[in-house]
Amino acid sequence: MQPSITATDIAANIARIRARMARAAAEAGRNPSAISLIAISKTQAPAAIEAACAAGHLVFGENRVQEAQLKFPALKASHPGLELHLVGPLQSNKVRDAVALFDVVHTLDRESLAVALVRERERAGRCPRLFVQVNTGEEAQKAGLSPRDTLPFIDRCRAEWNLQVEGLMCIPPVDDMPAPHFALLSKLARTAGLRELSMGMSGDFEAAIALGATFIRVGSAIFGERPAGPA
Repeated sequence: MQPSITATDIAANIARIRARMARAAAEAGRNPSAISLIAISKTQAPAAIEAACAAGHLVFGENRVQEAQLKFPALKASHPGLELHLVGPLQSNKVRDAVALFDVVHTLDRESLAVALVRERERAGRCPRLFVQVNTGEEAQKAGLSPRDTLPFIDRCRAEWNLQVEGLMCIPPVDDMPAPHFALLSKLARTAGLRELSMGMSGDFEAAIALGATFIRVGSAIFGERPAGPA
């Protein structure tokens, strides 16, 4: 755990985020229990994650399969209810490791990854819950399907690969107002008949809740400024 943040700080931060979530849900006329908080623990030490677990929080998100493999097998053994989400890009050659460790993958975004997940499902007999990542800003440097390609891809997931997509995920462009991107993701999900929306981070999750988020992803507001991780 970082010297500048304590287990007490982490517990208090989680309580504050949950209170803000409840207020945002009430303002939107939504049930707070329909919205899950994913604590983004990338580059955080196991001690910080243990502090969150001690505060009663058991849902975490990681960006890299390799980093999660170093931390979460022991944490999952210690906390049987712990749920782990992959919120960063998934390389096809890491699918076996990801399927073995993660409960939910938020970043399904291409045919080759869908095929790799199907093959691993056939081999291992299991598949994580799946979200399709949408590049709502159509940024060249960012992963995710373009909005116009999202619905055809979901149709292929269902009809061709028998992959049960649960929802959609997006990360709006840094310099854009996030609400239009959240509204677009929500519209796509409704059209596809999907109930789950992974959107909203530390700085904008109230806007995401107002527009239908069912999972929000919060890191720095829980754990403080992120320590430097591997490049």
